[in-house]
Amino acid sequence: MEEVIENDGPFIMVPTLSVRNGISAIEFYKKAFGAIELMSNISTDGQAVAELSINGARFVVADEAPEYDNYSPETLGGTAVRMGLQVANPDQVAEQAISAGAKEIYAVADQHYGYRLGRILDPFGHHWEIFRPLH
Repeated sequence: MEEVIENDGPFIMVPTLSVRNGISAIEFYKKAFGAIELMSNISTDGQAVAELSINGARFVVADEAPEYDNYSPETLGGTAVRMGLQVANPDQVAEQAISAGAKEIYAVADQHYGYRLGRILDPFGHHWEIFRPLH
């Protein structure tokens, strides 16, 4: 039998994206997705960590730290996770991200499984699926 975890507040998942150049990544996500910086810390050696929000959806960007087994997709040669970003106008958001420096993996289009969806690759190796439900 599964044990139920008691919690007075909501459960919120906040992913952390490991990158090689945190300062540039923070600026990219602001330009590409209109992210707002909620918190940031830049160390004296230039290592960055920041909590960002895209219309209330929070995520963290941090420079990779191999000493803690935190590696960027650039170091790993790929990523096992895709970020999904549901928006009202995926065509516009994908184009904005591409204009900011992302590469299109496949164009936003109506998918047979019920989403208008496309995928981009950000300059730091993370895949983003930009989508909205069709109905």
